[in-house]
Amino acid sequence: MHPIYPYELYEDPPGFYISFPDVPGALTSDATEADTKAGALDCLITALEGCIRLRKEIPLPSQPEDGQDTIILPPLIAAKLALYNEMITLKITNVAMADKLGVSETVIRRMLDLRHRSHIGHVENALAILGKRLLVSVQNAA
Repeated sequence: MHPIYPYELYEDPPGFYISFPDVPGALTSDATEADTKAGALDCLITALEGCIRLRKEIPLPSQPEDGQDTIILPPLIAAKLALYNEMITLKITNVAMADKLGVSETVIRRMLDLRHRSHIGHVENALAILGKRLLVSVQNAA
């Protein structure tokens, strides 16, 4: 999963609005452009949490156009979303995943909770059980 989501920024007095074209329902606004941009990550995470609550696949981000603003998901959240999507694809329930890992279902719920500070190694192990490998890359800051 590529964790970089493009967004659109609109000015509509009296404020500014951000929407994520790949994530239906992800919309935030505030009085200033800076405040609107500051709330964009939380908005995106909240919308993605809604997908998880509704047991829907996480929408994958499209390729940003040149110069388009983007939000980069933190690595732990990106890993959790990849695990969740893989579980949905394979039709594996939380209980079944817990059995595979030898843990309680509560551990899996926390592992999929985007606000919970899970250990990334646990998410990596869960992905490995599903035949996936977690990769992290580092790039120069813009």
